[in-house]
Amino acid sequence: MRVLVTGGAGFIGSAVCRRLVLAHRSAVINIDKLTYAANLHSLDELAGEPAYAFEQVDICDRAGVERVFANYEPDAIIHLAAESHVDRSITGPSAFINTNIVGTYNLLEAARKYYDRLTFERRRMFRFVHVSTDEVYGSLGATGLFCEDTPYRPSSPYSASKAASDHLAHAWFKTYDLPVIISNCSNNYGPYQFPEKLIPLTILNAIEGKPLPVYGSGSNVRDWLYVDDHADALVSLLTQGQPGEKYNFGGNSERSNLDVVELICDVLDQLVPGRASTRSLITFVNDRPGHDLRYAIDASKAHHELGWKPTKTFEEGIAQTVQWYLESRAWWEVPRFNVYGGTRLGLPEMQH
Repeated sequence: MRVLVTGGAGFIGSAVCRRLVLAHRSAVINIDKLTYAANLHSLDELAGEPAYAFEQVDICDRAGVERVFANYEPDAIIHLAAESHVDRSITGPSAFINTNIVGTYNLLEAARKYYDRLTFERRRMFRFVHVSTDEVYGSLGATGLFCEDTPYRPSSPYSASKAASDHLAHAWFKTYDLPVIISNCSNNYGPYQFPEKLIPLTILNAIEGKPLPVYGSGSNVRDWLYVDDHADALVSLLTQGQPGEKYNFGGNSERSNLDVVELICDVLDQLVPGRASTRSLITFVNDRPGHDLRYAIDASKAHHELGWKPTKTFEEGIAQTVQWYLESRAWWEVPRFNVYGGTRLGLPEMQH
């Protein structure tokens, strides 16, 4: 199987590429624009693998995307390319509208043009997996879970752009019979994550003895999914997912943001004994505008229909993630010091 992975130099995308090539011996064509959050060193394990190819292509470049389809003739697509950081969407939503909506439209149209030329047998096997987020569903109260039929109520420019892309993907299935499958996942974490997100930012600030910012009271709750478990879920959709269906993937690991930060502190103190308590670095800051209170996923459909379940507990995953960042300074030093050093994001720019 030849799989086209968009955004394959990003956090989740690189995990999917590694999983496909190394565990499933599939051929992978990785297309990535190489924005600030991409890192080709996340794919060093694939160096020299004849089954792996990389093309620097922006999904908003229709001609470039169509060239990749023509040159590589993929059997499936896993579409991960997206602007994904809520705080950055608050500060500058334009890139999110362009990449997440217009880029997804371009990719769907290029895929439709390509799919229509395939033989019957190849059309029968072809899949377009559109990867999205649980943030499209909006905010939960103290109870309840997001199901596949939960109405969309996005709160941020990021989640609104992903909701729009989900609707486009579903429309291309309903209108054009493109075999689209949509997945919505909870918050991912693990090695190789760009250090603007909560967990890697907290780990690196803690390693360097800097303040650990917690928005508001830290009571906002997220469900956490280890990135390799998510990669396995997405790969399973290529052979077991049903076109036109949606699948939610979660880690069964609801935690408040404060609980997450405190666990990281405790794990770091265990791994690097002799330092002052890292919890003393926790600093409460003004909350994010429109900050959803709680996300939680009902992944029972994926459990029953795909046979998929997360394999890693949150405590196991955090311990391995902290250990990886401690051992992988060469990977994170460049983005940490040259791209994003940990300053506060998510403050709306004044319009003039």
